[in-house]
Amino acid sequence: MPELKRLHAGHTQAVLAFELANRAYFAASISDRGDEFFDLFADRYSAALAEQEAGICAFYLLVAEDGSVHGRFNLYDLEDGTARLGYRVAERVAGRGVATATVRELCRMASARHGLLTLRAATSHDNAASQRVLAKAGFVPVGPATPADLGGKSGTWYQRDL
Repeated sequence: MPELKRLHAGHTQAVLAFELANRAYFAASISDRGDEFFDLFADRYSAALAEQEAGICAFYLLVAEDGSVHGRFNLYDLEDGTARLGYRVAERVAGRGVATATVRELCRMASARHGLLTLRAATSHDNAASQRVLAKAGFVPVGPATPADLGGKSGTWYQRDL
């Protein structure tokens, strides 16, 4: 059974493999991270771990029994009881309720472990799957998301009070 685990240095290669294997799949619904993301992956990964250590963000992975990554679930900009939620799941597990169940679990953890009161997430208008995940996990639409919020796409901000 996959387990939600806090990101650590030992996950580096599994996260890179997850991102590379799902790059085209992700690019179909969210902005592609570009070649530079992969060229500078080690530096970006180290920076993410430093942000997590500083308490700015909290990064989680849904890890399968074989150590492969099924998804990334991130809390960004933890401040004043609020954070932004971001997530992505592997194509091979998409459409099976994995994202919804894990977002629900992360909402519980966000409150219990991080003292958060509110989570916000933005998704593009053309990402119906993410809209369904957020709705099923108890998020409600609260306003428009701009292309600057979503890497060039317009969409909607959602919010859940924990």
